[in-house]
Amino acid sequence: MPGERFDFPNPQGHTLAALLDRPEGPIRAVALFAHCFTCGKDNKAARLISQGLKLRGIAVLRFDFTGLGASEGEFANTTFSSNVDDLVAAADHLRATVGVPPMLIGHSLGGAAVLAASHRIADARAVVTIAAPFDPAHVAGLFGGRTAEILSQGEIEVSLAGRPFRIRRALLDDIAEQNLAARIASLHKALLVFHSPTDETVGIDNASKIFLAAKHPKSFISLSGADHLLRKSSDAVYVAHVIAAWAERYLDMAADTAADSPLNEAGEPGFVIVRETRRGNLQQEVIAGAHHFLADEPVSAGGLDSGPGPYDLLLAALGACTSMTVRLYADRKQWSLKRIMVRLKHGRIYATDCAECETKEGMIDHIDRVITFEGELDAEQRKRLMEIADKCPVHRTLTAEVEIKTTEEAAGGA
Repeated sequence: MPGERFDFPNPQGHTLAALLDRPEGPIRAVALFAHCFTCGKDNKAARLISQGLKLRGIAVLRFDFTGLGASEGEFANTTFSSNVDDLVAAADHLRATVGVPPMLIGHSLGGAAVLAASHRIADARAVVTIAAPFDPAHVAGLFGGRTAEILSQGEIEVSLAGRPFRIRRALLDDIAEQNLAARIASLHKALLVFHSPTDETVGIDNASKIFLAAKHPKSFISLSGADHLLRKSSDAVYVAHVIAAWAERYLDMAADTAADSPLNEAGEPGFVIVRETRRGNLQQEVIAGAHHFLADEPVSAGGLDSGPGPYDLLLAALGACTSMTVRLYADRKQWSLKRIMVRLKHGRIYATDCAECETKEGMIDHIDRVITFEGELDAEQRKRLMEIADKCPVHRTLTAEVEIKTTEEAAGGA
């Protein structure tokens, strides 16, 4: 279901617009999310990460800082310290209405903000930063070399991500006074640092400084290939999965009852549950034993592009089965097969173009499967492996007669 409105007042009396992504079942833990500078609670990364955590039983509060999005107040009056105050107010509201927030998550400058706020949120026992700067003063680099103008004139308008913002000297003065290194050194909380080595906005050296300044327990995850804003949906979904698994080690989270619920028939092999998340028009939650992930369609097809589509999953099943079957056979024969790669594509062709098909009219489904074998194999071995590929169970299922029996179950049954 979509996030529920969860507005709250900040210390200045402004109402901050917030959304609570609440799990459909029991809440295992509560997290507070701080977005990137000039972003908002509806930022793609914030939305997908919060949603991914919700699917694992973690309630997440995300909100617009003062003067951003639907929150009251003037952005020009805000500083890094006021953002920290907003975070503390959000934690207080969570504590009074939902439960204590033992986990703080921050993206970009929001990551620096949760590090700075952590000592004022006593309930917090775990902190997660994503592409965060080591020094809040890093944000001054976004002003395009106009810091001198801000200092001399007191206030100017700058363009950030294509939007105009009023920036005042008070912001520069405030970030110059921050000593985040000392806060990190005295964190006394579990720390998880995410950063991309190719981040062109906040360099990877920031992650190194944060990690070195912190004491254990601390962990670092490299987001190889990701950009600063995690524009690629798969990167944000990956971050959510890792956070959920990591949090179980450091938080007193209630047991994940998903594995024991009717939703996956106690993890029975071969049993899969698919249900709507009600996020977007097409997004689905897929539960296969202990594994949870999303299925979706591209934005062009009316989805959120938050997961693979149905035919992507079908091709993945065939490709995985093909590779596994070939691997088992090659290992049993002790052949020098180093690696297998399977490339697949689904389409529709005219039946008349298929010489081996019984159907001779209309269109039929067609899958191109290209297999690459790496290793010192002779021609006979390669030929045999290609024959084995056609014997994989999923291949046989797709090319055999299949009965699909559909029944209806009362809504309360699942």
